[in-house]
Amino acid sequence: MNSASASPRLSRSLPDMPVVAPVRIVHLGLGNFHRAHQAWYTSCSPDADRWGIAAFTGRRSDTADALAPQDGLYTLITRSADGDSFELIGALSAVHAAAEHEAYLDYLSRPEVAVVTITVTEAGYLRGVDGHLDTGQDVVAADLEALRSDPRGPVASLPAKLVAGLLARRAADAGALTILSCDNLPVTKTVVHDLAALVDDTLPGWIDDHIDFATSMVDRITPHTTDADRALVAQARGYVDAAPVPTEPFSEWVVSGGFPAGRPRWEDAGVTLVADVEPFERRKLSLLNGSHSMLAYAGSIRGHQTIDEAIADPACRSWVEAFWDEACRHLILPASNLASYRAALLTRFANPHMRDQLARIAADGSAKLPVRTLPTLRAERSAGRIPTGCATTIAAWVLHLRGLGAPVKDPGAAAAQQAANSGELPAAVPAVLDSLEPGLGDDQDLVQAVLDQAAAIKTGHEPQASH
Repeated sequence: MNSASASPRLSRSLPDMPVVAPVRIVHLGLGNFHRAHQAWYTSCSPDADRWGIAAFTGRRSDTADALAPQDGLYTLITRSADGDSFELIGALSAVHAAAEHEAYLDYLSRPEVAVVTITVTEAGYLRGVDGHLDTGQDVVAADLEALRSDPRGPVASLPAKLVAGLLARRAADAGALTILSCDNLPVTKTVVHDLAALVDDTLPGWIDDHIDFATSMVDRITPHTTDADRALVAQARGYVDAAPVPTEPFSEWVVSGGFPAGRPRWEDAGVTLVADVEPFERRKLSLLNGSHSMLAYAGSIRGHQTIDEAIADPACRSWVEAFWDEACRHLILPASNLASYRAALLTRFANPHMRDQLARIAADGSAKLPVRTLPTLRAERSAGRIPTGCATTIAAWVLHLRGLGAPVKDPGAAAAQQAANSGELPAAVPAVLDSLEPGLGDDQDLVQAVLDQAAAIKTGHEPQASH
């Protein structure tokens, strides 16, 4: 078939479609990354026919609305330098909007549901600067009141959804469960415990006895879907797919957890099982995510739209390399592993078929920089060095908050944005640093490095070496 209008809509009623597996995994945060990563790994597992996923969207229902008429089916488009390949994924047995709270509680009440996975990005965990749940946020206060008055009533935040699900599971005596974060942020147990203790002081003890909090490092670049992607699938596959997912050939998933209620045979699909995921998590957060944030701000200020455009800019490339040099000094994986990962990142970033938008990556910097950039910055300053690469990211973020480059989409950045626009740069920079971490603005050498890199970003001068 040559046109989308003449093609049938993708659904399980078409010939040779995957069967619907029984739901044993619930996922929170139905988006492109989950579908290119955890759902893909599950579909590749040899026991995929026993491990269906019921996935719930985030704030918007768009993805569920697109996937429901397709019975959860979608096409994965893998983009390499040699061209595109297509794969039909059937791991999603059910798709739901976030508002379908009763359906979510029903799943969590079933003993056969063994795993809850999460992809909501750093901001969704509502972690404060002390690493615990930020109880000062309005949504946390509202959810706490809601859970106290009606444990089955609707709630808005991720911590509250998890606590609500655990209350339902305890009430149903449904047994053990694993909660597996796929956001490279090992804070799920902390924020859930914090909220659980406020809701019901008997719940934390039950959680300790029944709930396994697994951790993981996830890595696969996955851009937004475009109309061109939909047209491509219709032409190549002969059906209409309203929600295909473009992604890159590279994928990595490193998992640590007990999984007392079971899990798919992910290891047979390429997942690495380890006792401690933290070294891999820190490598990915620092090298991939940290440089992504830098390129999102600095690259967009310099007029670029996508990652491949930004990394082709010699100034941006040099800033990234400087940041990687700083970060690698504090990563505990072997030097050969770090070198090969850096080389792979350059290949991935330069892939011209990905077209990963800098504006997408720029969102929620106030939640991302504390885990992507600040750990390296602190370690470098403790060693007596001025981290020029880290300073470049912060400088670019300050300029971004002042209206340069990608538009600001960051609900948590109100204080930082006010600080960034509090006067000329020499006054704004220390105020923004203090918004990231109190006291950072008192570090005059760091402030000067950020000011120097702000000037370099505007002119394209290469950074000075760290010293």
